Amino acid sequence: MKSLLLAGAIAVATGTIAFAQSYSGYWVIGDRATSRCEIVTSNPVINGPVGGNVYFGSGPYRSLDDAKLARSTIRSCPPVPEPPAASDGPEGDSEEN
Repeated sequence: MKSLLLAGAIAVATGTIAFAQSYSGYWVIGDRATSRCEIVTSNPVINGPVGGNVYFGSGPYRSLDDAKLARSTIRSCPPVPEPPAASDGPEGDSEEN
């Protein structure tokens, strides 16, 4: 009986580890080469201490919106300008009667 419980616990632990490694989320990384913070979909390798470009990583976040919110709260990330809102039509149109 004990051996069945032990085998079950090992199977659950192995499945949990495999699921955690395959989890795809979003990470915010600091890229020293571009002096920007970027959002990536794979777990980053932090290699800043040894002369690499990625000097920090934060995450994982469940959604892109969560990652964008996190990026806006990290001090070392410069603000990202929002794209201009799309207009409904060409500017300068006059109403036709």
